[in-house]
Order: sequence, then structure tokens, then C-alpha cells
Amino acid sequence: MRRQAPPAGRSGQSWTPGEIFALVRSGRAGTRAEIVRATGLATSTVLLRVQALLDSGYLVEQVHPHPGRGRTPRALRVRADAGVVGTADLGPHHAVLGVVGLDGALLAEQTRALSIADGPTAVLPWLVRALRDLAAAASGPAVPLLGLGVGVPGPVSAATGRMMSPSLMPGWNGLDVGAALEELAGVPAVVENDANLMAVGEHALLGPGVQHMMFVKLGSGIGCGVIVSGTLYRGSRGAAGDVSHVRASGAPDITCSCGRNGCLEVVASSAAVVRQVREEGQDVASAAEVLELLDRSEPKAARVLRRAGRATGEVLAGMVSFFNPEVLAIGGVLSQAEPFLATLQATLYDWCLPMTTDGLTISTSKAGASAGIIGAGRLVLEHLLSAAAVDAALADGRAASGQPAP
Repeated sequence: MRRQAPPAGRSGQSWTPGEIFALVRSGRAGTRAEIVRATGLATSTVLLRVQALLDSGYLVEQVHPHPGRGRTPRALRVRADAGVVGTADLGPHHAVLGVVGLDGALLAEQTRALSIADGPTAVLPWLVRALRDLAAAASGPAVPLLGLGVGVPGPVSAATGRMMSPSLMPGWNGLDVGAALEELAGVPAVVENDANLMAVGEHALLGPGVQHMMFVKLGSGIGCGVIVSGTLYRGSRGAAGDVSHVRASGAPDITCSCGRNGCLEVVASSAAVVRQVREEGQDVASAAEVLELLDRSEPKAARVLRRAGRATGEVLAGMVSFFNPEVLAIGGVLSQAEPFLATLQATLYDWCLPMTTDGLTISTSKAGASAGIIGAGRLVLEHLLSAAAVDAALADGRAASGQPAP
């Protein structure tokens, strides 16, 4: 009677080289022996597939000497210097730029002035040049730029990748920003809403122990990125979390950037706070100047910020009650305003049932201004280093750098 061949791996999984690479990249296995245990593959098969990943530059090994006898353990890790990715978090008036290694480490960061209202024909070529220059300065001109990850202050269609009526980005509606960047830079590009990228970046720092979280970005607009079961949730069209244009109770009869009245943006965005403080008789031009008034204990600034925090808390209360997250992280310029945060938190506890807020952590962003570029790096690396992408590169004879394998 013929014996049946054993399955290729646990649960019948084939465990291609790309899947083994993903196993190492995730931290679930760091040696050949651990890969054997995790996959159920024969040792000889694991040795061959790991060697292919080493030869192509996806993995490197480190020797960890130990005082005892026996074979010296050799740990596997992602080769960080095979290439870099450029990342950017675009705002209406500035851009945070970054360079990320293939291991996900942030190698460089820079903030540059930018007017997104200048339109894509001016902004996108400038962005590609700026990211190439920053990458060369951070890692040297010989290290290739393998991809771009960019956050934009507007909704991006999950189905088409096109901008969807971005109220803060005149001239960008309907544009496939990713395709435009790929044509300019000649490398893959991932484009996502800025609040979504901030949520991904914050989640990367919090770690896999946090499965459900919301990240609220308080800037010229108000966005919210949502992480469900450890994964970014975009909604059916990519507009999940766009709280800026939710109607706020008690909002003044002021037209919002979307063309409607009564949106949260006209009460609680940084521009709205500046306008209201000016209406209180204080000559300020930016949210940073409002925070300076706060540092000088100016009561009018504190009153405006408490009002904005209450309106934001009322809108978020419905979302928190519906979603029941573990973490609510607050980022953006207004996250540094204590009256805003304190009132927001008090409103949430007042409007939500205790079973919703028990165990809820409300805090300012740990990643800070870097959240967007960290998240952009994470998403573009997931695209470039997916199991399917690695397997395709190996099949084509390409190394991790995108060049022909030696």
C-alpha cells in the first residue's frame, strides 16, 4: 500500500520562500530551527528556502557567540540596507518627510513648507525630488529608493485610489495620486488618507496587543483612523472615520470647507479655534499662537479650547459607543492643549456608558508628528515585502533591491 506524502506544512500550507520571509519579518521565527517548528517543513526544505532569501538579499544572518559548546546559533533578520522607502505626510501648509529602512526603522525625518493648494502638477514633482534627496542623504546614493508611501488630507477611494472631493485640496479631486507618483518616480507608491496612516503608525508603536483603536487627528481638518482586529479599516469606499463633516450640536452658522453649515470642522479644527480666539479679541494667526496664549494662562483661549473639546467629545462619543475601542489616541496640533483634552475626555465619560469606557485608554499620540510617516512606511513595506511580492521577485531572478539577483 502506497504511503501518502505528508503535508507541505502545518494546516496544509505550502510555505513558499515569501511566506517564510513573512514569518521572519513578523518576529514569529528567528532561526532555521524555529522556522522548522513553526511550519512543519522538512529541515532540508527550510534550508533551501532560507538560502534563497539570503542569496537574494531579503534576509541576513547574525552569529550570536555563546560560551558553551555546540553549534553557534545564527539568527535571521530582514536585511535593512537593501533599499529604503520614502514617506510623506502632506498637510495644507507643510509636509513631514521620512525615510524608512526595509526593517521598518525610521532613518530620517524632515518638515518642509508646502502649499497643497498649488495643485498636483507643482506638489508631486517637488515631493519626489525632496524624498530622493532625503533618501540619498540618509542612506547614501548607492542605496536604492524602492517605493513611496504618502498621506494626503482628504478621502482616498479604497476601490480606485482616486481622491474623493477633498475639501482641503483644491485641484486634486479625482486624481489617482499613487499612479501619478509612480509615473514620476518609477517606483511603486501607496497613497492613503493622513489620519489612516497616523492610526497605522500609532498602532505600530503600541504593538499587536492593541487590536481595536481610533486615532483622531486635530488639524486644519479633523480625521479619524480606525484599526479593527489589528488592521486598518477603510470602509466600503475609503471614507471611514471622516468625522470633520459630522454635524456638531451648537455649531455656528458658518459655511464649512465642504460647503455645508454646522460641521464639527467649523467648531473644533485648528482654523476654527484660531478664528474663535480672534473673535474673543486676541490677535493670533495660528494654533501655535493659541497654545502660547494658553501657556500664559489666557482665559479666553482656554474657554475656546474647552468649547472645541466638548463638541469633539460629543461627536466621538457616538463612535466610541458603537465601536468600543481599547485606545483613543489624539494627535495633531490641538492634542497639546490640556483644556481641549480634559473637556473631550470628560464629555466622553459623560456621554458613554461605563461598560464602553471601562478599560478605554485616552491619550495623546505616542508617535507624535512622526505617526503619519511611520504608518506610510508600514503600508508601503507591506506592499513591497508581501509574500506574493517576494515570491514573484525570486521567480523573476530579482533581489530585494529590485536588481537582478547575483
